[in-house]
Amino acid sequence: MRLVLPKNLPRYECLIEAARKFPDLDPSACEAFLHLLRAGSDTIHDCEAYFARHDLSQGRFMVLILLLDKQENRPLSRTPAELAELANVTRATMTGLVDTLERDGLATREPDLVDRRMMAVTLTAKGHALLNRVLPGYFRLMAALMAPLSEHERRTLVHHLLKIAPPANAPQPEAAVASS
Repeated sequence: MRLVLPKNLPRYECLIEAARKFPDLDPSACEAFLHLLRAGSDTIHDCEAYFARHDLSQGRFMVLILLLDKQENRPLSRTPAELAELANVTRATMTGLVDTLERDGLATREPDLVDRRMMAVTLTAKGHALLNRVLPGYFRLMAALMAPLSEHERRTLVHHLLKIAPPANAPQPEAAVASS
């Protein structure tokens, strides 16, 4: 889904003019932010279009990826709670995703072999085959989207993005407390 953004982002001069009316508006921060939103929105749209051609959503694709052992290219077994944690979604959202994957024969739920009260979600042969078909094109899409940047520019981009959006598992600084 594309974010709702103006077709043409405001020129820097317009942001400077707007900052006169709104002193909290930092023109360079606003310009960078709007371009980040546009790039992210367009990239997500391209990925969603690719997944749709394979009857997948980004969420369903992510669950399939989480059920794949990337080292061995074989199915893994995970609990729905583990999947929800790894995908950074609620358990209810994960239940819905697993339901549709199971309905389509791409994943299966079975009682855990160790603790029969728990369910284990596993990639089926059909799900594994789908990933093997989808991943090469997905990797080509990633490469095409990043093609305008050199290797050095890509590393610099990652460095800068991590400054504004650190990984979810990175220790977060305590929130600044506004003094009154």
